[in-house]
Amino acid sequence: MEDQLYNRVFSHFDANKDGKICAAELLQCLASIGAEMTPEEAAAAVAAMDSDGDGLLSLEDFLRIVEAAGEEEKTRDLKAAFGMYEESAGAGGCITPKSLRRMLSRLGVGEKTAITVEDCRGMIASFDLNGDGVLSFHEFVAMMSPSSSSS
Repeated sequence: MEDQLYNRVFSHFDANKDGKICAAELLQCLASIGAEMTPEEAAAAVAAMDSDGDGLLSLEDFLRIVEAAGEEEKTRDLKAAFGMYEESAGAGGCITPKSLRRMLSRLGVGEKTAITVEDCRGMIASFDLNGDGVLSFHEFVAMMSPSSSSS
């Protein structure tokens, strides 16, 4: 389903229907959605993303760009979420058991079960890769990954 959407978007960008997107086509489409880019910036963007050196973007190049943009957005979202926990404790780059408990309380989690700092230590220990008792951003990302699971 998503592939069909990206194929349609690519086809829309590909004004001359040659199966490739040139800098001018990229510039035209971005302008149509209100994005500002100079012709030089469009040419540089195409050159940077062109995988076969022909000066044009193929569908595969386009899909890699979309995927990379999605990953950047996920990283920004994770940094924002991490910052909520980090800021609440002033922990300086990590989530501590106290900051985790404080944020869970603010979110209303554990009101009925009265989550303790010790409970939070156990939660952190499940994802604490280096055993320092706190979660770094790297460990937080691993914890939030869909493939992670706690035992």
